[in-house]
Amino acid sequence: MNISQLETLITISKTMSFRKAGELLNLTQPAVSAQIKSLEDEFRTVLVDRSQPVALTDRGKVFLNHAERILEIVDELKLKLLDLDQNPQGHILLGTTTSIAIQILPRILSYFQDQFPRIKTSIQSMPSSQIYEQVENGMIDVGIGYLIERNPNLSTSTLYYDTFELVVSPKHPLAKKKHATIDALGTTPLIMLSPDTVGRRFVDNILDKHGIEPNIVMELSSSEEVKRMVELDLGAAVISKQAIAAELRLGTLVMIPLSELEVSHPVGVIYKSSRYLNSAMQQFLSDLKGMPETQFVSSE
Repeated sequence: MNISQLETLITISKTMSFRKAGELLNLTQPAVSAQIKSLEDEFRTVLVDRSQPVALTDRGKVFLNHAERILEIVDELKLKLLDLDQNPQGHILLGTTTSIAIQILPRILSYFQDQFPRIKTSIQSMPSSQIYEQVENGMIDVGIGYLIERNPNLSTSTLYYDTFELVVSPKHPLAKKKHATIDALGTTPLIMLSPDTVGRRFVDNILDKHGIEPNIVMELSSSEEVKRMVELDLGAAVISKQAIAAELRLGTLVMIPLSELEVSHPVGVIYKSSRYLNSAMQQFLSDLKGMPETQFVSSE
């Protein structure tokens, strides 16, 4: 038995065709058949039902599960061998929210790339709830988002704390007020984030607690979109304080204090507890956790 044979069986299970498997693996159809026949002879069983369409037998399905586990072990071995090189290297797939990707990550990643140019980072934007799911399923290596749940399969570490604030355009009637009451969320047209975001769930909970029926005029998927609509005076919004730092400094948005919103929300790093951490991940997590909160919280 060799690795190539296992890869061939796995490919057949996905394509349900000896010919298509051969095309993907750059093998002739006879070569694919020979590899499967060799496996079957070695284990004295039939792994593949060769009727059309091709399918794995019950024993083939059991074999497939173990074949996938063997290849995972081989991939882990390759990563560990790469770590013998003292220079951290590799690729990190990072998942984070849109606002964090825009506001926080540029200054973190610019430092990291300067220090470790052989470590490459790709970023995918998604809601914090999806970050947990994607990290647990192995779709992304590490997430940075709001720490909204406890999961025994995941490790988390707080990086900084954020708040959600009521903001309006300078032209809005509330802009002249030094503070607002909770009733404002019921009388003012609101531009809301989508229901799968942490900020929206937080606001919905407050509205439910106080029995307020909001006047939602718009729902948008990202903080950047919400900010632009508020700047056009199309409504008020409750949004991450970190996301509005530049707009507050420029005066295109005005923040109105609201005591019910004075809750700190931890933002942190999320990664799978049982996952082997290659040198790139170890270095990235070590540096990230070692950064002071001022590195993340804008002073603007």
